[in-house]
Amino acid sequence: MKQILMAIGCLLYVGSAAAASEGEYMAKVSDCVACHTAEGGQPMAGGKKFPTPVGDIYATNITPDKTSGIGNYSYDDFEKAVRQGIAKDGHALYPAMPYPSYAKMTDKDIHALYDYFMHEVPASAAKNKESDIPWLLSARWPLHVWNWLFVDEVQAAKPVTHVDKNDALLARGAYLVEGPGHCGACHTPRGVTMQEKAYDASSDIYLSGATIDGWYAPSLRNISMSQDELKDLLRMGRSQHNAISGPMSEVITQSTQYLTDNDMDAISFYLLSFNHKVAAAAAATPVAADGSLTYKPTDGKTLYSMYCSTCHGDDGKGKDFTVPTLVNNALVTAKDPSSLISVISQGAETPQTHGNISFKMPAYKNVMSKEEMNNVVNYVRGSWGNNAENNTGK
Repeated sequence: MKQILMAIGCLLYVGSAAAASEGEYMAKVSDCVACHTAEGGQPMAGGKKFPTPVGDIYATNITPDKTSGIGNYSYDDFEKAVRQGIAKDGHALYPAMPYPSYAKMTDKDIHALYDYFMHEVPASAAKNKESDIPWLLSARWPLHVWNWLFVDEVQAAKPVTHVDKNDALLARGAYLVEGPGHCGACHTPRGVTMQEKAYDASSDIYLSGATIDGWYAPSLRNISMSQDELKDLLRMGRSQHNAISGPMSEVITQSTQYLTDNDMDAISFYLLSFNHKVAAAAAATPVAADGSLTYKPTDGKTLYSMYCSTCHGDDGKGKDFTVPTLVNNALVTAKDPSSLISVISQGAETPQTHGNISFKMPAYKNVMSKEEMNNVVNYVRGSWGNNAENNTGK
């Protein structure tokens, strides 16, 4: 019995040790190790080289070593460096560090990061390397001007309060992508002063694709895959029809594979939400010579194409083991279409079972009007041989 109890105790210890703290999790979401760890070097001890147009710079040691690292940083010092790009001694950091994105991070997440770096990361005495930028071009004061132009506005942005569950999922995805995940650092075009041309979804330029280090980071605004396939890519670097290559492979390895299911859902939901905007713009309402509409822009077929076909397919057959078919589906053809209407309005989620990630369908009650949802219902009920009666919507 004693041996059994000891074995159970060891298992509990291993399980608790394997669970990442909030700070470690946020460090993975923020992918700190990618920039602050040189190949073959100690984690977070710096030394990784970053070429720039004026010379090479090197990532700094951010372990809690008090001489070479950030062991003497107070929380305020740490917060200022992460969010504003200002080191403890007052010099401006190079914006190779994505602090314009980190400026959006919450106090809670910054505190968690600080605790992680101070108490969980092993200290390293590795010395920081000086940049290879010529001294005539190495002055830091212009970076304060750069921060004033491009960071202060992001720092001053007001968070939006969301109450609806669907809005909360979208808000969480936006926070992770625009903030700690700093996806725009690679996927958003940069201006002449190397600033990202946009830092959030309010601009059509944000996440519209960019070339970096000889690789093209594609646009994330028109992803043509299901939510589950996108999640597979972020989790494993491969999916049924796609695979990751280039610098994004490191992001998968060091960051996104560790995302929780909830955060994976939020990020994929947020990224796929851009498709609605693209589809809406592409489906601009045609106008005849006399100014009349040539078709009703809220017809069910168009709306299905915009919002449903990405997952369920133009033929309604869905995807095996992932997205249910709408052809001869009992919920679709039922005499009372209330359940179908609820699924479109409120969204749906398949059961979470061992070894299987649940599939979530987003809610569209804040995207489509009741009339538009009813038009989608009637299109689905009358297509692909379903031949169910129209719902009057009354």
